[in-house]
Amino acid sequence: MNQLAFEEFVLPFGGKLRSANRWVMLAKHIPWAEVETAYAQQFSPDDIGSPAKSSRLALGALILQARLGVTDRELVAQIAENPSLQYFLGLMAYQAEAPFHHSLLTTFRTRFPDESLEKINEAIARRMADAQPTSDEPREAKGEGEAAPPKGQLLIDATCVPADIKYPTDLHLLHDAREKTEELIDHLPAARTTAQKKPRTYRQNARQDYLRIAKSKKPKSQKLRRGIGKQLRFLRRKLSAMAGMAQDGLLVTLPKTRDRQLLVIQELYRPQRWMYTQRCHRIADRLVSLRQPHVRPIVRGKAGCPVECGAKISVSLVAGVSFVDRIRWDAYNESLDFVGQLEAYRRRFGHDPASVHVDQIYRTRANRQFCHSQGIRLSGPPLGHPRVMNESTAEQVKQDQQQGRDDATARMAIEPRNGSWAQKSRVRYWCAW
Repeated sequence: MNQLAFEEFVLPFGGKLRSANRWVMLAKHIPWAEVETAYAQQFSPDDIGSPAKSSRLALGALILQARLGVTDRELVAQIAENPSLQYFLGLMAYQAEAPFHHSLLTTFRTRFPDESLEKINEAIARRMADAQPTSDEPREAKGEGEAAPPKGQLLIDATCVPADIKYPTDLHLLHDAREKTEELIDHLPAARTTAQKKPRTYRQNARQDYLRIAKSKKPKSQKLRRGIGKQLRFLRRKLSAMAGMAQDGLLVTLPKTRDRQLLVIQELYRPQRWMYTQRCHRIADRLVSLRQPHVRPIVRGKAGCPVECGAKISVSLVAGVSFVDRIRWDAYNESLDFVGQLEAYRRRFGHDPASVHVDQIYRTRANRQFCHSQGIRLSGPPLGHPRVMNESTAEQVKQDQQQGRDDATARMAIEPRNGSWAQKSRVRYWCAW
């Protein structure tokens, strides 16, 4: 697939795109030919049906949406108005109409699974590694099988990408689950072949009990516990009614979304009931959202936001390019990813980094020993007591202090990247995007 030069892109009023345009620069880093090869394998060789959209149009639209943070409809509207975005999508000239309908974005997402995106990211990394300026210093000749000398800086950190969910409380979650079961109970009796009386739900009483506490500014713990107990009993009654309907074979008539919703509600009721009877507020794999049951609370211990709900990611930053090395919805110790991230750096760039800049949690004995064996300098103070300032060690102490300040300054580059990751709800698209 040939790359269209930005000078050849036809604008409606003459002129040409600037070489410093961010979309022109981003288009140069993406291996469109490799994307087209992986994209074409998903289609049948037989010429059946309408022709598919190009891989550059499909992947480019997903990248634009991730970078701009807009909805499907808004993305299509911006593409129709912006010639730079149309060049990024591979169009030959500006056109007033959008090149695709907003409903096609759903199809585009299914055509790029995580494995394909990972290969595309690695291809981008190879391109950016080849584009890095080489040092003027002469390189030592390498023999066969000899590893390249370490060079470059690697910045490693972990952060949480908060999910877009309502602040979870036990009372609100039980209230939402109760209302969903009431909708299911209203839906199922219509599928009965024989006329039977619909189970009583007591929804008005349950809602009044919920509002009596939800409208309180600071309800006391005993009042809140009584409210949670009432919502649990209302929910248990409705789940029992659903179990009776299941014996009649009515649950097979539920759509997949409704059936999944019922399974999530049942999974929510079990830990909530256990915490209520045990008088505790902690349990493993706690659900915090009915619409996103995969989200888990992650304790970070930071001021103002000690707990965040979302995915935890391990990020590597190399020469301004971010790589997501791990994505998990459960909490984990990020120091265990340290060796894997160093091996990923070696695989991407063909050599080890000269220095690795991390915070304190990564500086374990095992990680220190690994860096020492590979000849990699790890940021931070060494183990043991600090050196005593005297005439013989004064110069070395000053050098160590200056080195610590330089390492801290270098590591500051990854902090704003973590802030940008925290604002992104979609973590599938990473790297230079």
